[in-house]
Amino acid sequence: MRFAACSLLLVALVAVPALAFADDAKPMYTTSAAAKFVNFPGLPTCMRASVLSGDPSKGAFLLLVKTSTGCVVPWHWHSITENLMFVSGQGKGAMKDGGAPVGLRAGGYISLPGKGVHQFSCVMSCTFFLSADGAFDIHYVDASGAEIPADQALKPKSKAPAKKEMNDMKGMKM
Repeated sequence: MRFAACSLLLVALVAVPALAFADDAKPMYTTSAAAKFVNFPGLPTCMRASVLSGDPSKGAFLLLVKTSTGCVVPWHWHSITENLMFVSGQGKGAMKDGGAPVGLRAGGYISLPGKGVHQFSCVMSCTFFLSADGAFDIHYVDASGAEIPADQALKPKSKAPAKKEMNDMKGMKM
């Protein structure tokens, strides 16, 4: 049952963005090893992604994303809805004013609504698919919710929070 539910989520995750590309839809196959992973402007350098479908600067897209252990994308929001389907590793997603953080691991799925302030942490080397329903943008915010520039949000911090994140994951429901 669990496998069937995960399979259904993966089909939905891949099929929904594919509908947006129906005009130029072509069969596609790639492997993680063959994918070209790059850093995206405005995102932490510990996060690299490969565009599998679409164009993140123009509209709906599908990415394969890899992040290193301890990688944190600070509090931010997007104009678009993001959908993440975890392939491997352990991560944590949190919505501001949205309840307790959720643990993410292989087969896990999270949908983050547009304009919802959230943050993501990779506790143990993460790989996931990320799909979105429009062009990518990112707006970082400070503790009060005021928008701040990416360079301020991404300023290097001590590595101590990564250990704290790992300890926080121990009691989290996965």
